[in-house]
Amino acid sequence: MRVLLTGGGGFLGRPARAALRARGYEVIAAGRSPPAGSAPRDWRACDLLAAGEADRVARECRPDMLVHLAWTSQPGKFWTDPVNAQWAEASLRLVRACAEVGARRICVAGTSYEYDWPADGDCGEENTPLARHTPYDTAKADLRVALSSFAGDGKISLAWARLFYSFGPDEHPDRLVASVARALVAGKPALCSSGRVVRDFMDSRDAGAALAALAASHVEGPVNIASGRGVSVADIAEKLGRIAGRSELVKLGALPDRPAEPARIVADIGRLTREVGFVAGHGLDEGLADAVDFWRRGG
Repeated sequence: MRVLLTGGGGFLGRPARAALRARGYEVIAAGRSPPAGSAPRDWRACDLLAAGEADRVARECRPDMLVHLAWTSQPGKFWTDPVNAQWAEASLRLVRACAEVGARRICVAGTSYEYDWPADGDCGEENTPLARHTPYDTAKADLRVALSSFAGDGKISLAWARLFYSFGPDEHPDRLVASVARALVAGKPALCSSGRVVRDFMDSRDAGAALAALAASHVEGPVNIASGRGVSVADIAEKLGRIAGRSELVKLGALPDRPAEPARIVADIGRLTREVGFVAGHGLDEGLADAVDFWRRGG
């Protein structure tokens, strides 16, 4: 089976590509630059926001399955980036183009920010209401609604992967784990907020493998991609300090907390474990140690 993977050279695209290939799929990555180590036949250069590109890459690849991860993702900018709406439109064009050439299985990356944060912070696909907070999650929600309508005629099988908080090698240096680890291995103070908020962190290798498992399954609709365990940002920073041997450089409270930020966001992973059958392979401490090692080696 041939899989078209958008964002295949990205933070989660790399492990997803590896996991799909390990399952025996022929994977063609599409994006502005090729994944490291990929052969020319394994990727297609394209800009999905450009006119006609979705149709072209679909016709050239003729995939049986689409795994769509590409989106605007620059830390600090993607939440409000006006291009979010363009990505929703381009994504719908791509799904339709792939369906027209024979793709019957579609797996698209959504976000945990689609949820209306419940009081206890536990987010389940079937019982937690949805809300629109930013242009980013609003565009994702618009796409999900459009795709659900498109899939309603039975032409495609649609899975919607709600990603929570991933970390690991190759992540953007301004993201939480990377920024703290980089400062520590450089012998500089790691400036953090109070760190009281609790989040659901998942090793990027497990997130990529979970995406591959979901795509390869027959499970449809929203599925949380997460560890199912909550840990405070302070605990993450302090663990990184101990792993790097520089606990004294972790400066909790040096940065202001984000206003009106939910106190706890943790996924119910019942669908992922019971229906998809996915089991994570990396523990939190192991993943954080690998992240520190990645930045110690120069990133």
